[in-house]
Parts: sequence; structure tokens; C-alpha cells
Amino acid sequence: MKILLVQTSFLGDTILSTPVISGLKKIYPDAKIWMMTTQLSSQLITRDPLLEDVIIFDKRGVDAGFSGLLRIMRTIKSMNFDMVYSLHRSFRTSVLLWMCNIPKRIGFKNARLNSVYHRLCERNPKDHDVIRNLSILSKDISLESLETRLRLFTPQEKDVDADILKTISKFNKYIVMAPGSAWNTKMWHWQGYREAVKYFLNKGFGVVLMGALSDKTVNDKVSNGLDVYDSAGKSISDAMYIVKNAKLMICNDSMALHMASAFKVPNVSIFCATSPEFGFAPWENNAIVVEKKDLACKPCHRHGKQTCPNGTDACMNNLSHDEVIEAASKLLNIQ
Repeated sequence: MKILLVQTSFLGDTILSTPVISGLKKIYPDAKIWMMTTQLSSQLITRDPLLEDVIIFDKRGVDAGFSGLLRIMRTIKSMNFDMVYSLHRSFRTSVLLWMCNIPKRIGFKNARLNSVYHRLCERNPKDHDVIRNLSILSKDISLESLETRLRLFTPQEKDVDADILKTISKFNKYIVMAPGSAWNTKMWHWQGYREAVKYFLNKGFGVVLMGALSDKTVNDKVSNGLDVYDSAGKSISDAMYIVKNAKLMICNDSMALHMASAFKVPNVSIFCATSPEFGFAPWENNAIVVEKKDLACKPCHRHGKQTCPNGTDACMNNLSHDEVIEAASKLLNIQ
């Protein structure tokens, strides 16, 4: 049997989807499983030993538009899958899977154009996203019997950026911080991160900043004049290696906190405009959430916004760096 698992959302969503891989293997031990995801997310899962391979759906690149949809459809059809489980709920994904004519299609009731699926499953919005994803298997097996561990596998050292290996080897111990975000209102103010960097440098820790190339601007503000290594723009595989070997992660509500959860790296998660109650809190990890709870306007949006709706930036700027440092120190068991 050949099974396709579909998740073409954001990087963090992909990490929170990985328990479904082991769940499928438990239900269908002899099946061969492929996963379709985006170009960036493919780096998160390509080393998973339970997957035969990864199909890349470059929906904002070569696979954009109707011609791209036809191209990826031909790829999928040529592989003759018996079943597909779709965690992604977009109209485009539903259309694509209908066009592929896979004999058995399983999706969620709240998917757009859900009529193309042969079987529909419920997602409880009050559950953590890991459980929401696993619920696509709820008609196959008891969810209580499934493994909930996040599945990430780091590259071998020979495949890691040489500059990263050289820098990390100099540190006796180091902390990772990820100050950036795709949404501005998810970003704790850079001055707070800078104060945290200075504190832990004084405590003898190395500090590594991470993020996409687009996060270089905020990382530069945080690190200006300080002895910090900035890995912004390095590959996702490199980021996984950095995080796995760190003593602590300090980050916003972003992919970084889910990577920390996957590797069981203690984590201070800073929630600004969003809330852990949306289902994206640290998962099965030694973590502390820091947020400004006494704001009537918070949370303002499920994913945050690019600008503060009321113009105050209160959830970002009114959060003390002392509170973040205290939480980090508690996790590290230092004074």
C-alpha cells in the first residue's frame, strides 16, 4: 500500500504534524509513506526513516498557478497512491487531490471543498495542534494509543555549515534566540532580546541568533557590538543542528519554539499578540510561556498582524526583559 500525507502550511505546522507519520505507520505497518510539503518544510522531514520520500509542492514558485497545479498533479498521479491523508485544508489542496483521483481521500470537515474527500474527521479547536493533526486518524485508531512525540532528525555533521560547526565548537555552552517573526505583532521588542543577550554573555554562555534571511535586520539590532553569532539565513537543517545542541531557546510564538519542543531543549516562549490557547503552545517540553496577560486587546489575531490594531504595541513593548531573563534562569537553574 502507498500512502500520501499532505501538509503544505508553515514550518511550525509541519513540525506539529510529524506525529501523524508514526501514527500512519502504526495503523499500516507495511505501507510505504510519502509526505508532500513545501520546499522549506522538506528540510524538516527529509531524514525521517519512516518516510519513503518527500514530494515538494512549491506552491509559491514553480508550482504556482494552474500550470503548476497540473505539473504536481501529474507527479502525484504517476505514483499511484492508494490513500491520501490531507492535513492541509485549503481550496487548492482539495482541488489538487480531487484531480489526482486517489482512490481513498481522508480530510477534515472544516476543509474547503470538503466534498472531494471520501472520509471526513473532526478537529477540536480547543485541542493542541498536535492532537488536532492526529485527529485525522481518529476513525482508524484510538488517539490515546498513538505516539505524540514530535519527529525531527538532524543532519550529520558533515552536512552542517562549516562556519556553524567552527563557531559552536568554541562554546562550552550556548543559548539560541530567535527574535524575528513573519508577523510584526508576534515580535517582542529587540531591546528586550538585547538585554537578555548581554545578561547571558555575562554569565559565560555563548549566544547564537537564528532566523530567516528576512530576520537579519532585527538580529543586527540585537547583536550590534556584542560577541554573538548570527545564523540568520542559514538552512533549516543547520538551524535544527544549532537548536538540538543548545542549552536553551528564547523565542517568540514561532517555528523556533516547536523546534525546541521537538528536541526537548528548554524554552522560554514569548507570546505577544497571540495566545497559547490557540493550540500552538510548547509541546511536551520544559518550557515557560511569558506574556502580557492583562490586556483587553490580546489576543488580537490567530497569527498576529503586521501592525498593532490600536497603535500601542503594548503586548510587545510592555513586557519586561527581567521577566524573560528570570524565566530563562529558572530553566537553566542559575542565579
